[in-house]
Amino acid sequence: MLAALPPGLVLWAQDRLSRAEFGAPFLPGMGRDLLRLDLSRPADVLAALEDGLQGRALAAVVGEIHGTPSALNFTASRRLALRAEAAGLPCWLIRHAAPPEPSAARMRWRLTPLPSAPDPDDPQAPGDPRWLAELFRARGRAPSTWVARHDRAADRLDFSAPSRDRELAEPRRAPGRRLA
Repeated sequence: MLAALPPGLVLWAQDRLSRAEFGAPFLPGMGRDLLRLDLSRPADVLAALEDGLQGRALAAVVGEIHGTPSALNFTASRRLALRAEAAGLPCWLIRHAAPPEPSAARMRWRLTPLPSAPDPDDPQAPGDPRWLAELFRARGRAPSTWVARHDRAADRLDFSAPSRDRELAEPRRAPGRRLA
């Protein structure tokens, strides 16, 4: 995500609950210079993202907000989208523990952890981490699903279409039958 950006500083702002629940970004793994902001309120994160999008020194802005705060409504997301477009900068808003809600985001993703891939050298050890990445809303694009895997050897993310075997394995219910 961040490696494909042009050179420059990336603003990364977190609210208090996101930082407590998920920790700070792992700086050596980012491969970028980060300007980290640890903020108390979600409203402060949104204000920092808007301010970052107005400057010319950044390559991108990333914000993390936990839950469904009242400060993050459709109007706030629309303001962020318009500022990002005007600045020509990528803006990612990561929402933790939040249901899908109306948003002006151009693309909306849902990431779900999957069991790690088997380790090729030791079957007892955890392998590369994996996630189910679902693009469930995007203007001009069909919804899509991928399995993302971090390849430690190449230090990159690999994306592949998920296996559809699970659909065949799920039990089918008889039509018109209700479960009590």
